[in-house]
Amino acid sequence: MFSLDTIVQGLLLGGLYALFAAGLSLVFGIMRLVNLAHGDLIVLGAYLILGLGTVTGMNPFVAALIAMPLMFGLGWLLQTRLLNRVLGEDILPPLLVTFGLSVVIQNGLLAAFTADSRKLAAGPVESASVAIGPVHMGVMPVLTLATAVAVILGLNLLFYRTALGRAFRATSDDAVTAQLMGIRPQRIFAMATGIALVVAAIAALYLGTRANFDPSIGPARLLYAFEAVIIGGLGSLWGTLAGGVVIGLAQTMGAAVNPEWQILAGHVAFVLILMVRPRGLFPRAID
Repeated sequence: MFSLDTIVQGLLLGGLYALFAAGLSLVFGIMRLVNLAHGDLIVLGAYLILGLGTVTGMNPFVAALIAMPLMFGLGWLLQTRLLNRVLGEDILPPLLVTFGLSVVIQNGLLAAFTADSRKLAAGPVESASVAIGPVHMGVMPVLTLATAVAVILGLNLLFYRTALGRAFRATSDDAVTAQLMGIRPQRIFAMATGIALVVAAIAALYLGTRANFDPSIGPARLLYAFEAVIIGGLGSLWGTLAGGVVIGLAQTMGAAVNPEWQILAGHVAFVLILMVRPRGLFPRAID
């Protein structure tokens, strides 16, 4: 029933979902913050890349290189001017604030770009494919998966091989003690959100080049990201990659049975895994 091609396409689709989820996993691992605006920030990144490309005529991949530092700056400002004010023991204020931010972003994009769907034109690479034996793979999906692996690897190296990573882990474990040791948690949180939005810009690039997007699709991207994080295990970056792959495989297998079941199959896989592994496949705090 499920051909090798179906499985390979599911793996490649999982790379896109892992990119959606990586920034969300990063922020939750450090701040225990569930950012309900994460999907809309990815869509905002896609429109930013679109705008840069339209104004300058640059290829989306080049425009994304400019969008990344801009998204980092946006993340820094959001954290220092807004989110740091509501972080605390009560999880409700951050949820309400990020929900409000989601609504603002959606309506702002709707006013600026209308409800028409857009797409990033990447050129011939969009339709290029490679064949390995009987399996044909699009170049863009392969690039997406390779980028997802590189991003997860880079974030792990950042966490476990750098001074900034030690500060991230210390702040995640005990922000008060970290502050006594000279670490400024508010600054660390801003750095984490900035990095998360750089990852969101990378996700936006592949979202926009692989499919149409419009201002309203952010919540669906958030749902896929959230499911990937939960399936993989909260705080586990490699688990996030595995969670994205699980959703991708479930969706392609569901579509192979009946095209109408594609999205439903991913959600069913999410529920079934939680029934067996309530804490996800690889539960682990970032330590």
